[in-house]
Amino acid sequence: MELYKENQLKIYNSLSKSKELFKPITKGRVGMYVCGPTVYSNVHLGNVRTFMSFDMVFRYLQHLGYKVRYVRNITDAGHLENDADEGEDRIAKKARLEEIEPMEVVQRYTVDFHNVTKKYNFLPPSIEPTATGHIVEQIEMIKEIMDKGYAYEINGSVYFDVLEYNKNNHYGILSGRNIDDAIHNTRALDGQSEKKNPQDFALWKKADERHIMRWPSPWSDGFPGWHLECSVMSSKYLGEQFDIHGGGMDLKFPHHECEIAQSHTCSGVQPVNYWMHANMLLLNGQKMAKSTGNYVLPDDILTGNNEVLPKAFGVGVVRFFIMQAHYRSILDFSGEALLASEKGFHRLMEAMDYLEEITPSKESSFDVKAWKQTCYDAMNDDFNTPILIAHLFEAVKFINQIKDGKATVATDDLTLLTSTLNTFVYDILGLVNDAKEQSSDKLDGVVELLIKLRKEARDNKDWALSDQIRDELAAMGIQLKDGREGTTYSVN
Repeated sequence: MELYKENQLKIYNSLSKSKELFKPITKGRVGMYVCGPTVYSNVHLGNVRTFMSFDMVFRYLQHLGYKVRYVRNITDAGHLENDADEGEDRIAKKARLEEIEPMEVVQRYTVDFHNVTKKYNFLPPSIEPTATGHIVEQIEMIKEIMDKGYAYEINGSVYFDVLEYNKNNHYGILSGRNIDDAIHNTRALDGQSEKKNPQDFALWKKADERHIMRWPSPWSDGFPGWHLECSVMSSKYLGEQFDIHGGGMDLKFPHHECEIAQSHTCSGVQPVNYWMHANMLLLNGQKMAKSTGNYVLPDDILTGNNEVLPKAFGVGVVRFFIMQAHYRSILDFSGEALLASEKGFHRLMEAMDYLEEITPSKESSFDVKAWKQTCYDAMNDDFNTPILIAHLFEAVKFINQIKDGKATVATDDLTLLTSTLNTFVYDILGLVNDAKEQSSDKLDGVVELLIKLRKEARDNKDWALSDQIRDELAAMGIQLKDGREGTTYSVN
């Protein structure tokens, strides 16, 4: 039996601002769309947190037995500076500054994004569409919105008429903003904006002479507005109405609000049943953002090549740190916080490793079945990973008590404990036991040092010290082998 039939999953819906019982549109299937990166620069850890949160959601939905179609787009055109309707496309600007083709920018940072998601153990989405791959569909949606009287063309650009839409609909339904307050977080200089109203947003922008990224349309050679691509691609791959739409909290307005207005105009229905928003990641108490320089790149955490952290940290530690906070809560990233998470992560991994060494007893001194249910209860409560992790450490405590001879576990319970821990630690939280790899690297370093000291002893004809190093390593199961090209070792 599929696990979703016996689990009552509740999701906090940003639209209703409450937790709701999850009921997919089609039984046993889930359609989920998550706003992906704008590929004009390296993805930073704040972005990674959002994508990791939805990687965890994707993993859990699949674990419950749902057939999930997970769509995460790549924005490779049309994202203007400061999320405005004025200014320059971020990708085109980067291309101009570096004197390369825009698609070189796109390729470079798309590859970087994929490398990061692979290193941080993300599952790939079912579909990863691009904005440039759906220009025709975006033009068709603009035509439909214009035909319904909710968009207008000025000087080759097309804008969505927010005030007209709001006469019969609710612009602000997601963010809770009043129409008078719903002005994009930009400052349009007086007399320079061609829009009828400051609330209106671009569906199509006419390209000026310098603009490299341009496509022909009925209105001008230009490029689509940023908000349009998500309405087009979500409806194309998930239908006019689908289950879950995710993204960062900063996208709630104006991006997601604009998506709702566009999609609702074309379909006549609310496009999404459950809106989910991951909260921001702070760096030493300040918002992490490329624009302010207050950010750290994911690769730099793994190498230690940064001025923020005291040392390098592994993928497992970073994922564990992020999963220790609920996806809707603000998380402050710092060296001190990562060091604390590292200790907890290593405790968890040591317990996981010790599972293989446990000899079962006739009886259990711990109710494994009841504990397993608490793990599901945590995840069913809006993917509450910090509570789940607290329950995982109840199991860690039990394993350590077995190790100390203060607790026992029966064969069936040991099997259940092992499978449940593997499921939640590796399959759902996506943690990786890179502590083993780090230990192996440290062992390599220590043995190579001893081989070097032994060679110096032999060069100095100190045979007693040379033999002592060889024999004591052998006693620990490390065999040295001398050859023409030097000394190698193996672990028995």
